[in-house]
Amino acid sequence: MTTLRSVTVPVGELSATIGLLEYLVLDEQLCWIRQQEGLVGFGEAARFTSTGPERFSLAEHWWRSVLASADVENPLSFAGTGLVAFGSFAFSKRSPFQSRLIVPEVVVGLRDNESWVTYTTADPDAELSEETAKAALARYLEDLPLYREHDPADRIVPGMLSESEWKNAVARSVAHIAAGDLSKIVLARDIAVELGSPLVASQVLRELAVRYRDCWTYSVDGLIGSTPEMLIRVQDGTAQARVLAGTLDRATAPAGDPDYATRVLAGSDKQQHEHQIAIDSLTRALEPFTSSMTSHTEPFVLELPNVWHLASDVSAELAADGSGMVPTPLTLVEAVHPTAAVCGFPTSVAGELISELEHMDRGPYAGPVGWMDGAGNGEFGIALRGAVIENPTRVRLYAGCGIVAGSNPAAELEETWSKFRPMLEALSLDRPRAVAQRSGDLAAAPAAS
Repeated sequence: MTTLRSVTVPVGELSATIGLLEYLVLDEQLCWIRQQEGLVGFGEAARFTSTGPERFSLAEHWWRSVLASADVENPLSFAGTGLVAFGSFAFSKRSPFQSRLIVPEVVVGLRDNESWVTYTTADPDAELSEETAKAALARYLEDLPLYREHDPADRIVPGMLSESEWKNAVARSVAHIAAGDLSKIVLARDIAVELGSPLVASQVLRELAVRYRDCWTYSVDGLIGSTPEMLIRVQDGTAQARVLAGTLDRATAPAGDPDYATRVLAGSDKQQHEHQIAIDSLTRALEPFTSSMTSHTEPFVLELPNVWHLASDVSAELAADGSGMVPTPLTLVEAVHPTAAVCGFPTSVAGELISELEHMDRGPYAGPVGWMDGAGNGEFGIALRGAVIENPTRVRLYAGCGIVAGSNPAAELEETWSKFRPMLEALSLDRPRAVAQRSGDLAAAPAAS
């Protein structure tokens, strides 16, 4: 294995107003940003890929090997400094998608008014200093960011299932629930966006980071999006998660009714039931690794630009195992994924039914995405409200809904459109409503800007 060498140096020139947005300038870069803070990565110093049920443990083994041989100079002591790897993992153990960890050549970080640059190289003769770290970053910033105008040829095309076929899958799911086969399943569907001119991914990321400041905007190897759901965050021996289940579209909310979201979400037995299943799924999986755990007694309503969610935050103190080791972010990710919020319950039954009904490989959609450092800190969200860049002019979007007893196929279809909205807006597109209403299905047609 190649030995990595890295140096981290503090910098003071990051703007508190725009934060890391000014560093989202390249299409092929890594990022994890919330409220303009986080990490942005450039280039690649090392990469690991794997598939199958052992993808998390194999990645963990590789990362430990990298750290064991690395020469790291890091005078700073907070999360995200030193050697960092960005990761994206397949939702399913059966997926052919290559789960990956990527160590960037350069990382720019900003957190709690502290900013830094980390330069990593496999070159044994490279000089590691403040000057070389800043020079390496400067090389990636030589070109000005590109901007793309809406192209009249941009259009939305159907995914693997038509709208009517997907509604039928929802109805079949409800029938399985009524028969007692399971209590919840999360069904996803896809659509594709075909562009008349090449995508500018950095522009899409900037749009998402500005519109969805309270979400985690991510980019890892062509997987981009802005997720509201934190699967697991580990810092200084404490693990945190944000669980979402229960959704209400803001576009259809009546005007002048400030209590609408609380009344409809918190007052709905269906939404509360769906949310409780998700919370129980996470806490059961996390409990063996903790000494104590706390969560909201009642979920709160999380307001996002496109939807409201029922949300609960969970916090746990991590416990060392028999050898004195505290679980790492990847250990916890493997333990809790997939939660009922993105799969269903019981998980094994829901997973089999998803494979049967969705007629697609989710790839990295609804899988863990995020970063970790060499000190055991990390943040992995669930890859939601996002897309996979298939080529410069084709992007595939995904959205899913929790199906429980009483779910209505037409209402669930509308919910998927509310979840497609963040990516469609960032692409300067909108649902072709006239076509959908006329035919009852999504046909290939130009999308309104």
